[in-house]
Amino acid sequence: MIERQNNAAREREEIANRVARFKATQERFERERAEYFVTTLQHARNGSERQ
Repeated sequence: MIERQNNAAREREEIANRVARFKATQERFERERAEYFVTTLQHARNGSERQ
């Protein structure tokens, strides 16, 4: 019985860690998309000002 509880606890911990890593990855992707958008917009504006 105790072994089953320990296994369940380890599995919950592993799931929690995976969810945390996934969330961190998604947040990184969101930051990178925002940075790409800002950079692209700046380049587009700078290109149109030169003409």
